[in-house]
Amino acid sequence: MSNSGKLYLVPTPIGNLEDITFRALRILKEVDFILAEDTRVSSKLLNHFEIGNRLVSHHKFNEHKTVDSISEKIKSGNNVALISDAGTPGISDPGFLLVRKCIEDGIEVECLPGATALIPALAVSGLPSDKFTFEGFLPQKKGRQKMLTSLNDEKRTMVFYESPYRLIKTLEQMTEHFGENRSCCICRELSKMHEEIFRGTLKEALNHFNQKAIKGEIVLIIQGYTEK
Repeated sequence: MSNSGKLYLVPTPIGNLEDITFRALRILKEVDFILAEDTRVSSKLLNHFEIGNRLVSHHKFNEHKTVDSISEKIKSGNNVALISDAGTPGISDPGFLLVRKCIEDGIEVECLPGATALIPALAVSGLPSDKFTFEGFLPQKKGRQKMLTSLNDEKRTMVFYESPYRLIKTLEQMTEHFGENRSCCICRELSKMHEEIFRGTLKEALNHFNQKAIKGEIVLIIQGYTEK
């Protein structure tokens, strides 16, 4: 019988701390240690729920170097939880490399259901949700225009994540590629005190967000291409 431990992928709240599950809290207390994208951010969450477990830094800048050693620790019997700053690990956050390594090494991987920004944004958008494509973050520089061009004729609803610092640029480029009358829904600060949900055309969204200071994490839901 194998003495190997297990890797748990534990979603954390995208804003409102009440959105964490009882099961997630139990796992975070019981595992041998927790891998965190930013230990400073995760410490606030753990302190709030009085969880004193050990945090180990695991982020996009060091994950290539650490997956082997983490896998060995799990194989030796340690149960490990992986969390990101917000939402489900591996969805536009570190996690894929470690999950792949654990699967290759025969380690059991379990993902708890929980918070993620894209599904609530899609559900509340009012745009078709039976078929959609999740594109995550657009490339910041190289490949950005090429990616948008490749989506010009995409008929499914498109879901993107974006930084507040690049939202205006992204809306300008989407207006250029998809047309100013393409319907969209822009969700900002989901589940937080200053949550904002804007619905309209890309042109209307650009005008709206050009007139205000933009803060918080953003999900863009863009209507797919429809033949005229």
